[in-house]
Amino acid sequence: MAIGEDAIDVGATLRDLRRRVDLSQRELADRSGVPKSTLARIEAGRGAGPAFRTVERLVRAAGGELAVRLPGDESRLDEPRLDEPEAEGPETERSGADEPEAELRDEAGRRYPAHLDVRRVLTLKDWPGAWWVHSYTLPERLWPLRVPELTYDLDRGRRDERRWRNRTRAQVRFRRATEGLPVTSWRFLAEVPGAGAVGELRAHERSVDLLLGEDWGDRRELVLEGVVVAPGLRTLGIGRQLIGLLAREMAVAGIRTTHAIAEAGGVDFLLACGFELQAGRPSALALEVRSSRP
Repeated sequence: MAIGEDAIDVGATLRDLRRRVDLSQRELADRSGVPKSTLARIEAGRGAGPAFRTVERLVRAAGGELAVRLPGDESRLDEPRLDEPEAEGPETERSGADEPEAELRDEAGRRYPAHLDVRRVLTLKDWPGAWWVHSYTLPERLWPLRVPELTYDLDRGRRDERRWRNRTRAQVRFRRATEGLPVTSWRFLAEVPGAGAVGELRAHERSVDLLLGEDWGDRRELVLEGVVVAPGLRTLGIGRQLIGLLAREMAVAGIRTTHAIAEAGGVDFLLACGFELQAGRPSALALEVRSSRP
């Protein structure tokens, strides 16, 4: 956390830091020694600006680091001076009026703790309690439980996994890799900065002329070797985006067809990406694209 020329929203920054380390307001207050009501007021942006020492204690208690630097200077100022320090003193905890404003509330009108990552139930897959629907595909009239409007994960491991997936979805970048490959090899990567590749697609060209023994004007097509996505990230659409990038590159190169052999879930995945089953060959699929060449 750094303070530079542009003003920062201290409350929002603290709330985000607390959410990332999965701490409630009470837990962070206990760790830092700052009264919970003070923390709630800071996060809500109410009252005068907080004292630097107060913010520092909160940040350090959450495992973060607070640094203040002069413009253009990378050296750290260990003894910053703030014009309007806030007096610290014993405080009693107040009601939820000091909690940060939040868009989502429970059925009693109470705000949810920020670290729980409350989300709306848009489909049954959003609600962990709907395992019975996925397992038995029950029609709505037979659902044993009422589906709530909002939900969250109580288990910290599940929250961390969901945050990791969301960060990956936001940060992943796609590119075609050509280094060290022959010109007939096609390789596409899905990469996350600082983490490396989380997905990969490989294919190779083959000559239709040589395959059929006919002169088709050096007609080429692709054979899909495989699409691999890191465990835990296989429902984020990474594989589908790799197929989409392949199709765009095929259009540029004037190659119309990609063939693939798949089984079980791989067939369903390729069908969802636009491949079609080949007549008489239930495991063989092909993707047809239009060339972008004039």
